[in-house]
Amino acid sequence: MVVGLACKKVIQVNLHEASSRVVIEGEITDIPGIYQVKISRTVPYSDDNIFPPVQGAIVQVTDSNNGILYPFVETYPGLYTCKFTGVIRHTYQLTVNADSQLYTASSTMPAGVRLDSVTFAVNTNLNGKKEINAVVNFQDPPVPGNYYQFIEYLNGRQIPDIFVFENRLSKGRYIEQALYNDSSYLQKGDTLEMKMYCVDKNIYNYFFSLAQIIGNNGGFQSASPANPNTNLTGGALGYFSAHTVSEEKLLVY
Repeated sequence: MVVGLACKKVIQVNLHEASSRVVIEGEITDIPGIYQVKISRTVPYSDDNIFPPVQGAIVQVTDSNNGILYPFVETYPGLYTCKFTGVIRHTYQLTVNADSQLYTASSTMPAGVRLDSVTFAVNTNLNGKKEINAVVNFQDPPVPGNYYQFIEYLNGRQIPDIFVFENRLSKGRYIEQALYNDSSYLQKGDTLEMKMYCVDKNIYNYFFSLAQIIGNNGGFQSASPANPNTNLTGGALGYFSAHTVSEEKLLVY
C-alpha cells in the first residue's frame, strides 16, 4: 500500500487544546553522520505559528544490542546532536528528560533494501493536464514485514508529501511504484534527489496515520480529532526512527 498525500512534516495536534505538548523528532541511520533530536512545544491555535524550543533537556540514545550509550549535546536551542553510525538490526532506545518529565522511544533498524533506480512517467491529472511523476524501482525481499518511506528533494528543497509503503500484498515482487505529488510538480531538467528509507512498523504506522489525519481534515488548517500514532511514551508527540537509507540523484527527463 502506498500513501501519497500533500502535507508538511510538522506534528499536528488539536489546535484548540489548552495544554502545551512536547514534540520530539529524532532519526538514526546507517550512514555515518551527525544525528539530530529536535524538541519543541506546541502552541494554542490563537498563538503565532512559532513552536518554542525545549532547552536544557538531557538526551541520550542507547544501543540495546551492545549497551553503548550516546549522549546528545544541545548545539542550538532545542536541537540535540551526536555523531556515530547506526547498525542494521540493532534496537535503539531514546530517553529524553525535559522539565523533570521522562520520555522514551524504541526503534529497530531493519535490514536495508537498495533503491535500484528512479525513472519517470507522464500521467494526466484530474484537471486533464500532463504531469511528470517519479517511479521508484526496487526488489522487495520475499518475507513479510518490510516498510518503506520515500522522501523527494526537488532542486534542493524537500517536497512536503508523505509516501509510505508496506509489502503485505507484494512481498518478493519487483516494485515499480509511481509517486504522485499533490504539492510540487516535476519539470524536465529539474534536479531530483530520491531517498528510500527502510523503517520499522511503528514508524510506518506513524506516517500512515499522519497522512490519514491530514487527508480527512483538509490539511493543517483544520483541527485534528486525533494525533498520529507515536512510538514515544510520556505523552510526547512526534517519533523516533532508526532506518536505513538508499538514495539516487538525477535530472528529470
